[in-house]
Amino acid sequence: MADLGNGLAIIGFGEAGEAFVSGWRETHDGAISCYDLKVGKPGEREDLQLRGDRLGVRICGSQAEALAGARAVFSLVTADQALVAAQDCVAHIAAGTLWFDCNSCSPGTKRQAAEVIEAAGGIYIDVAVMAPVHPKRHRTPLLVSGPRTLEAMPLLEALDMQPQYAGGTVGQASSIKMFRSVMIKGFEALTAECLLAARRAGVEAEVLHSLQASDPGIDWAKRSAYNLERMMVHGERRAAEMREVARTVTEQGLPSRMSDAITDWQAQIAGLGLAGGSADVGERADRILSAILADKPVP
Repeated sequence: MADLGNGLAIIGFGEAGEAFVSGWRETHDGAISCYDLKVGKPGEREDLQLRGDRLGVRICGSQAEALAGARAVFSLVTADQALVAAQDCVAHIAAGTLWFDCNSCSPGTKRQAAEVIEAAGGIYIDVAVMAPVHPKRHRTPLLVSGPRTLEAMPLLEALDMQPQYAGGTVGQASSIKMFRSVMIKGFEALTAECLLAARRAGVEAEVLHSLQASDPGIDWAKRSAYNLERMMVHGERRAAEMREVARTVTEQGLPSRMSDAITDWQAQIAGLGLAGGSADVGERADRILSAILADKPVP
């Protein structure tokens, strides 16, 4: 097993953090420390501690404790907290510390975070996680960019990760992810608008049949069920990412009409609290419709 010493720290221990660590543990037996805002929330703190114990992660009560002696830090918070995390942690990192910003943020947000980290002598790496972290976990494809990225690649490779160099400027990796998300998260939002309306009108089977005939390369019923599930389970995080996508689009001088609409759909479906249930597309659509239209008559 690789032993990278006691120098790994994680800020944020959600789905991505847990997935990365579970993969690292196959080859890396060094200490890993973590700080997550949930540590200050009774109930959530206990769950955080249980997950940390299972993976051999030391859950810390403060950023200072988690970052003490850290050689590398993986920031894995929500998109809207990425800059805040850098600002809150910067006083506790040593010069030369690698700061891997793996959050789904606009290039502008990442450049602001880079200024904060680099002012303290840290080495900022713009990381874009380019696929869901399951099933590949730590081997999920990454794009990395920034002026000192090549210095950081050996550590990622030692952790058996899959980084691909995207350029020497902070924002290059995140730009690729942001613009890709318009299509990926947009496909999900289009699925919701199309299938929910069709289901309510009683014609979803015919719509799916027509889509299948037009593009037989996609299993439309299966993909539609998957798209709805992504929004139901992960829509809150996706909405936060899409707000950053909208910012990225407007930074290019273009209107963010689609990104704004995608944000609304993702946030609305996530806010219904409907995770779980059957994998059937009709059942998922019915649960969403029941929650959205609880007070509206059937046409």
